[in-house]
Amino acid sequence: MAKLIYTTIASLDGYVADADGKFGWAEPDEEVFRFVNELERPIGIYLFGRRMYEVMVYWETAHTAAGLPPVEREFAAIWRAASKIVYSRTLTQASSARTTIEREFDPASVRRLKAEARQDITVGGPHLGAEALRAGLVDEYHLLIAPVIVGAGIAALPSDLRIGLDLLDERRFAGGMVHLHYRITPSSEP
Repeated sequence: MAKLIYTTIASLDGYVADADGKFGWAEPDEEVFRFVNELERPIGIYLFGRRMYEVMVYWETAHTAAGLPPVEREFAAIWRAASKIVYSRTLTQASSARTTIEREFDPASVRRLKAEARQDITVGGPHLGAEALRAGLVDEYHLLIAPVIVGAGIAALPSDLRIGLDLLDERRFAGGMVHLHYRITPSSEP
């Protein structure tokens, strides 16, 4: 059975984007990017909401850009190799290969997907991540904390859940970012 992993980059005060919707402060440096590539390499399927997909679809053609750093070119290859499922009521067609559009997030179908998948699955974006957490689908959580406080914005985690976590790993990076890897405590799932 595959694990469903929620991965996000957030400010120290827990936001993935600031009050203006900006997230440039979360851009990983080369050291963090290499680490993210290692996290993403074993992933077989990405689950996205429309907004996160529209941000991430950049990686479908990023490898064609002149001067793209090798670590980013590597991430683009990892992203293109994985299947993607986009949950959207408004998106009519995908802008990337290996992409399926689903109109509704259905926890039962995600449970089946986890049972059948040979590689792990990630859920991207705070809104879809919150739905997966509320449905008790998330097995692990990778949090990259950027060394910034933004004060307000889009929260990385829902404010209406209480979930126990077991710390599996932690890592500090030279630029000040910190990675925390948690497993959801089975007794705390909703």
